[in-house]
Amino acid sequence: MAHSETRKPEDLTREELIVKVRELEDIVTRLQSTDNTAEQSATQKRQRRQKPQRAFDFTKYNTRHVALKIAYLGWSYDGFQSQDTTDNTIEARLFESLTKTRLVEKRQTSNYHRCGRTDKGVSAFGQVISLDLRTNLTEGAGVIPRPEGTANHREGDKTTEIKYVYILNKVLPPDIRALTWAPVDPDFSARFSCLQRTYKYFFPKGNLDTQRMHLAGQKLVGEHDFRNFCKMDVANGVVTFIRRIISTHVRVTGVGTGGYQMCEFQVIGNAFLWHQVRCMVAVLFLIGQGQEEPSIVDDLLDVDRHPRKPQYHMASELPLVLYDSTFDGVDWIYERETHEQTLHHLQKVWCGHVIKTNIVKSMLDSLENVEVPRDGEKEGGGLEGEMEDRESRSRVEILKQNESLIEGTRTKVYRPLLERQKCESLEDRIEHYSKKRKLDAIDTDQSS
Repeated sequence: MAHSETRKPEDLTREELIVKVRELEDIVTRLQSTDNTAEQSATQKRQRRQKPQRAFDFTKYNTRHVALKIAYLGWSYDGFQSQDTTDNTIEARLFESLTKTRLVEKRQTSNYHRCGRTDKGVSAFGQVISLDLRTNLTEGAGVIPRPEGTANHREGDKTTEIKYVYILNKVLPPDIRALTWAPVDPDFSARFSCLQRTYKYFFPKGNLDTQRMHLAGQKLVGEHDFRNFCKMDVANGVVTFIRRIISTHVRVTGVGTGGYQMCEFQVIGNAFLWHQVRCMVAVLFLIGQGQEEPSIVDDLLDVDRHPRKPQYHMASELPLVLYDSTFDGVDWIYERETHEQTLHHLQKVWCGHVIKTNIVKSMLDSLENVEVPRDGEKEGGGLEGEMEDRESRSRVEILKQNESLIEGTRTKVYRPLLERQKCESLEDRIEHYSKKRKLDAIDTDQSS
């Protein structure tokens, strides 16, 4: 049988590279077509399951401006924010539930704001949204009388508020939960009224020096230009990268031995840039592994000396959590029955995951207790070599529990960050998109 040798890209001719690129483009097109077909099928199934709703007269109810705290496991979603290319987002599920329960008539008229815009795969314990919901009340904190409404003449209870959290959790997917709510002033915004945001990144210790990481993380505190610790979003008009970090810490949180101890990186700030936390974690991992000195943080924050970001892979989105959002003067209301139901629900989720975790850990414990021949020594096959074999054997200890959390492939020889190829400068990107907008404007004018 003939064996075809795989050639490296640098060994291919220009024509061969073009052929390879076209082949890859065809594969991507087919995969996208498959994904779109599957997504359309899932959407159609949901639509078939949804029964047509009876007409509802919203004019019989006032609205109330409230803040809702939401928790979600984002691993199977394409991010929080609604998107044109997919409806597999947290926000899409939220508004499906809000409209199904008739708490809002439509998003466009709900005065909606979100605190954070988490990316694909990122979870949240403290996401907060603010919007106008239907209310039973005719007056009270946050109540907004509906123009030309008839709430005062509506029959029924006008003093007991709707159980917002309870009815939302009845229809939300199991990996999205409403936790609590609060009446707020009509000018309250979950985005602009937020004082600070807390993110946590969970990871196993592995071979990391967490004390070294913690000391390096302290260099991030303060007001800095973080262009070398984020993905520039110039296309959406973000051209200022100065942000203020209030505090950071790296600490071991879990019991255990070896590299299986769980740790967390916590960072608190007023606002964050696109992929900022994941980039900071990636650099701290390099420091914890001893591949970079803590002073690399100072170097990357010095944008006068280093205005272009060195190319490096971000940390995985899986362990990242929007842990908390802080507001002034918000008194959260917890409904006891609903709170108990949420705790019970999350305990069941935890049970499923911890059982799987312990099964895999049991496999690891069993394998790590096996004594195998040392490198360079062969195991004897007869009785004479049995004693000698036992003396030449040892257990294998591999501290790579966190290796999968850095995207991309690892190179055999580490190349320091400051010696790597650099990304485009901020000025080059601004110029690029300025030219692109001008060309788009010219094309629009010519086509009109």
